[in-house]
Amino acid sequence: MLDATTRSGGTATASPRAAATEPAAAVPTAPPVPVVPSARITRWARLLLSPWTRLSLLLVLLTAAGVSVLLFEPQRLLAHGWPPQLGGTAAAVVFAAAYGLCTVAFVPRPLLNLAAGALFGSQLGLAAALAGTVLGAGAAFGLGRVLGQDALRPLLRGRLLKAADGQLSRHGFRSMMAARLFPGVPFWAANYCAAVSRMGWTAFLLATALGSIPNTAAYAVAGARASAPTSPAFLLAMACIAVPAVLGTAVAWRKRHHLRHR
Repeated sequence: MLDATTRSGGTATASPRAAATEPAAAVPTAPPVPVVPSARITRWARLLLSPWTRLSLLLVLLTAAGVSVLLFEPQRLLAHGWPPQLGGTAAAVVFAAAYGLCTVAFVPRPLLNLAAGALFGSQLGLAAALAGTVLGAGAAFGLGRVLGQDALRPLLRGRLLKAADGQLSRHGFRSMMAARLFPGVPFWAANYCAAVSRMGWTAFLLATALGSIPNTAAYAVAGARASAPTSPAFLLAMACIAVPAVLGTAVAWRKRHHLRHR
């Protein structure tokens, strides 16, 4: 009910008691917030870009590459030669690209180096093999760095693994030069170990290019002179292959002994 109206204003005002007895107005509730599609996309992107997902992708790619090598058998190149429609520098460029892909797929480099010498001779074969070596090493290093480093670095807990990682991370150029000059470590293993470490791109590629010259040249000369196995050039090339292998084995054994007792 209303109190007495004020004559001066001409309007009636409700007393506080009457206002208190009036029912309160219902407060409208906010509707539920729908799930935004972008949030789902973000969730899926985070899952797909996780370290273990990327490592799984790397393993799938390497497995597919290895199966492809087994199916296509690139070693037949030694027996059947290069396609006749390609020749000269163009053929060497194509061979270098194929060389790089084959090294990523675990094809042994000595076989590819022999093929380079047999197909293009000592000089052009050496250039094609070195270009393919750097290309394949860079591709493997990039794959390992992007797809495998984040997942594998937390697993470096053993003494030997930590020592090897520290050696590659702090002395990348020197360590990779030793791995390339003395063939005690497989080419693919050195690539992926360097990728997991904190070695820089420049040190890795430069050490690979310089350190691979002696061994690659020896195999290229051996492939070019394979038709004359008693020639001085062939025998010298085989000696250059055997001596670093023996020295590399001795250095690797000594280094392993040193790392174990650190």
